[in-house]
Amino acid sequence: MKNIAIIGSGISGLTSAYLLSRKHHITLFEKNDYIGGHTATKEVEVNNRHYSIDTGFIVYNDRTYPNFIKLLNQLGIAQQKTEMSFSVMNPSQNLEYNGNTLNSLFAQRSNLLRPSFWRLILDILRFNKLCKALHENDEIDPALTLGDFLNEHQFKAAFCQNYILPMGAAIWSSSLTEMTQFQLKFFVRFFYHHGLLDIQNRPQWYVIPGGSKQYINPLIKSFEQNIKLNSTIESVTRDQDGVTITFSNKDAQQFDEVIFACHSDEALSLLGDASESEQNILSDIPYRNNQVVLHTDVQMLPKRRLAWASWNYHLDSNLDRPACITYNMNILQGLKSDTTFCVTLNNSDQINPESIIQTFHYSHPVFNQQSLRAQQRRSEICGKQHTHFVGAYWHNGFHEDGVRSAVEVAERFGIEL
Repeated sequence: MKNIAIIGSGISGLTSAYLLSRKHHITLFEKNDYIGGHTATKEVEVNNRHYSIDTGFIVYNDRTYPNFIKLLNQLGIAQQKTEMSFSVMNPSQNLEYNGNTLNSLFAQRSNLLRPSFWRLILDILRFNKLCKALHENDEIDPALTLGDFLNEHQFKAAFCQNYILPMGAAIWSSSLTEMTQFQLKFFVRFFYHHGLLDIQNRPQWYVIPGGSKQYINPLIKSFEQNIKLNSTIESVTRDQDGVTITFSNKDAQQFDEVIFACHSDEALSLLGDASESEQNILSDIPYRNNQVVLHTDVQMLPKRRLAWASWNYHLDSNLDRPACITYNMNILQGLKSDTTFCVTLNNSDQINPESIIQTFHYSHPVFNQQSLRAQQRRSEICGKQHTHFVGAYWHNGFHEDGVRSAVEVAERFGIEL
């Protein structure tokens, strides 16, 4: 039996602890006074009615979340169907649409008479067909970017700026400009497997009834006594015998192994003796902070109620600003309320201050050619020097990827999900 330290209590850290505690002694350290990371369900009371609103992790699907679903099944967590519709609002072009149904696609009826909108639809169909062929023939040059592909095939600016770039930016919390620099191979693979290149036959999406935090208590049941909150770690150093964790009060503890379940940049900042490979790889996977606001201002949604979608992207002339998205939580979580609850990313100055319930900050990994190359070097540092790294940043950046990375490390210790 090994004595293992786990740093960070997001989905990766909790899954690592859940699995490894079956055969080893684990201690989980969390710098905050709460656990869960991006699993952040907030309790809200409006007009004497109580609601549990998710502000971080919200949805998963039946096609690309196999590890997460297996974990939920082990914990006995129920699932609730939801829809993953997407709308775009572009005030400068007086354009809005919701791609969920034919009716919502033309929620703005004037689009029926707009040749540019029909060209956009044709470009969507052409893009989907080209990308599916590329993926099925496995002939995408890793050096190509999404922007290269769009230029090569002469896609119209309206399609790029009003459809594919905002959809990608919404998924990865990036800017439109950054999406043009996305590796085409990574982008097409993700869209293909998530059914985003299909008009029909898309995966079924789910939420957890009562909010995503419902899985946390069952998950930590076997190791709850070994969670240390408000743990301010100063440094982590390694030698041939194991790991030393030094805290801000200068206390130190010894472990056989350490698992960094925090973000890549946080892990690097904690390593007091980082190797050259650790420095290069972890620094090449940066994170970006996103401001998230829970509110009730429906002005952040499309003007036409028919255009309201689960995800609503707000465009402006600044192509370099981080994604501006408003999630309609009533649609996503199936909330029965006269009040519409919204969660908005990176657009707080446009929200009516009186409607704001709470503001948060969450960081997301930045995916570009540099970070994708760094991902491929994970084996150079993971499992070396009594040290392991887990996190969604090793894969696609989502909850499934956090679980997957933890499962991969647990298997190194002979434990399977």
